[in-house]
Amino acid sequence: MRAVIAEDSVLLRIGVVKVLEAVGFEVCAEAADAEGLLAAVEEHRPDIAVVDVRMPPGFTDEGVRAAHVIRRQWSGTSVLLLSQYVEERYAADLLAANTSGVGYLLKQRIADVGEFAESVRRVAAGGTALDPQVVAQLLMRRHSDPLDRLTPREREVLELMAGGRSNSGIAAELVVSESAVAKHINSIFTKLDLPKADGDHRRVLAVLRFLGVANTSGQ
Repeated sequence: MRAVIAEDSVLLRIGVVKVLEAVGFEVCAEAADAEGLLAAVEEHRPDIAVVDVRMPPGFTDEGVRAAHVIRRQWSGTSVLLLSQYVEERYAADLLAANTSGVGYLLKQRIADVGEFAESVRRVAAGGTALDPQVVAQLLMRRHSDPLDRLTPREREVLELMAGGRSNSGIAAELVVSESAVAKHINSIFTKLDLPKADGDHRRVLAVLRFLGVANTSGQ
């Protein structure tokens, strides 16, 4: 897979490049600001762009705004945002706009090379990767709703779904069978009053309801 890296800190950018190259990614371009990032994506059309949330010139939300441009203009390029701190509104905005091929991780996750590489691969393949601390922050904003119907095990399954895990990944994490995971997921769909649709669509709706970034009722 091919990647573009956008990070103004030279040392961190070098670190991300080395990590991705070590696990088989081709880093086709590097950028230090949003303008350079967009130019690189337009030229190389990578599978994924790994983007710092705050970049020059303002060090506010340049990376987030660039991510929205990328997802709108070059839908074949996934985006993984990296942030020094938990800024849940950026994650919520990104997820509300698009629910596939997106991720939001704290920079501290890069230290765990295996976990970080898995997250990059998942997002590049069209999945989702959310930092556990970001998920926790989003949950704090949620009010009482049909989620209260879920059992503790169903909540565990839904939280892992929100983190981008597949059924097999959830089964491995919880040490249960894939058929048990499928039963839990079907129960979640029923308890959240989600309309009958293809499995992937209902899965996305369930995750959005869980994170509180969209009102999925009636969809």
